Amino acid sequence: MVECDGSWFDREISGCHFSDERLKTRFCKLLTQMGGAVGQSIPLVCQDWANTKAAYRFFSNDRVSEADIFSGHFQSTRERIAAAGGPILVLHDTTEFTYQRDRPELIGITKLITNSRRDLAGKPRSYTACGILMHSSLAVTTDGLPLGLGAVKFWTRDKFKGTAALKRKINPTRVPIEEKESIRWLENLKQSTELLDDASRCIHIGDRESDIYELFCTAEEIGTHFLVRTCVNRLAGNGGHTVADEMDEVAIRGLHRIEVRDENGEPDEAVLEIRYRRLRVLPPIGKQKRYPALTLTVIHAQEQGAPKNRKKIDWKLLTNLSVTSRKDAIQKLEWYALRWKIEVFHKILKSGCKAEDSRLRTAGRLANLIAVFCILSWRIFWMTMLNRTAPAAPPDIALTKTEIALLDQLVKDKGQCAPKLKTLSHYLTKLARLGGYLARTNDPPPGNMVMWRGLSRLTDIELGATMGIKIVGN
Repeated sequence: MVECDGSWFDREISGCHFSDERLKTRFCKLLTQMGGAVGQSIPLVCQDWANTKAAYRFFSNDRVSEADIFSGHFQSTRERIAAAGGPILVLHDTTEFTYQRDRPELIGITKLITNSRRDLAGKPRSYTACGILMHSSLAVTTDGLPLGLGAVKFWTRDKFKGTAALKRKINPTRVPIEEKESIRWLENLKQSTELLDDASRCIHIGDRESDIYELFCTAEEIGTHFLVRTCVNRLAGNGGHTVADEMDEVAIRGLHRIEVRDENGEPDEAVLEIRYRRLRVLPPIGKQKRYPALTLTVIHAQEQGAPKNRKKIDWKLLTNLSVTSRKDAIQKLEWYALRWKIEVFHKILKSGCKAEDSRLRTAGRLANLIAVFCILSWRIFWMTMLNRTAPAAPPDIALTKTEIALLDQLVKDKGQCAPKLKTLSHYLTKLARLGGYLARTNDPPPGNMVMWRGLSRLTDIELGATMGIKIVGN
């Protein structure tokens, strides 16, 4: 078994369930190797042909699935959630991983792309993108600290030909949810809620893709909460009018100022007009015999005026949470604003771990590899946000004793360092400085990129220190 010095690796794999103990041993070794060289290829990470071949065999093993890989992480997520206080926000989103392959049928396709080039007949050329899709659910605190993943689903599509014509013949709202890809939203909602073991603490947050009536009913059925951005103007009341009709009658309940950035990255301020009302929402006409009407709250936040260099903010949120005041409405808006953190997580997966650079040939192997990347990406994101949300915490919750000792030797303290400064923030800033962070007085807190660069450098240095001790013999 690979020794991990009591590190986070041990915590993340302690609850893993593999059919063979040797697979767990190999997984621990892979997680350690890849965690020390985030974004590098498997041969570079493994260093020699024997370890590289063992890694390829692990990812292609029929007895290994993404569920096995995530099992320990899910258990650790549950423990972190139990230790955290207050509501837990579960952020849901779907992302795509695209690959260039000579035999795309071994992986599958994600979407049909139409480009600007035209064929001899003058029609736009289109092609299918090879890749896999992932729907993930990330649990975070109301301060934005990512506690871990609660559910992950991978899948691919096998055809697009004829789907546009099919949509013209069939009303999508009449197709059972079990026959749609949207079922993954419901599955992840159930799985992540079960993981929390306290449905009342959980608030599921999603963008307009999550505006699914079956999802609302499922949340009500299992006793959990949701906060989603709507894209459908649903029937309301007795069915004679819509949600938009009813919200047009609602007076402005207050204003809320938020800081935003324009398309050039320049800071800007937006003033939002807030309206909210609790009303009766009806299911789609084709599903009214199967699903009941629900009493929900609509929150409408619309920006005053016309901003320059960015789109006007216009959020229409739907929730089963109680909203009885301007303060409640602003709280829900702030919670929804944290949804972008799952997009940051996906960016770390693609830009940091370089999940789309892999040359593995099948969807199953890629799913296993991305599952490992998910755990590594979460750790980078967790450490970055931990530095901001719990700066005074003890450093050993994120770093090992060896890592702390090495950071003390490698990165000199700025000024006279009092014992009270030996906090988590103190050492994570040192770690970021290894990755290129300057730590000037007015610099913002270190981000994900310098954090994973620092981790990679520290891992290499730790390996050198360990080998040096063995060679010298003391």
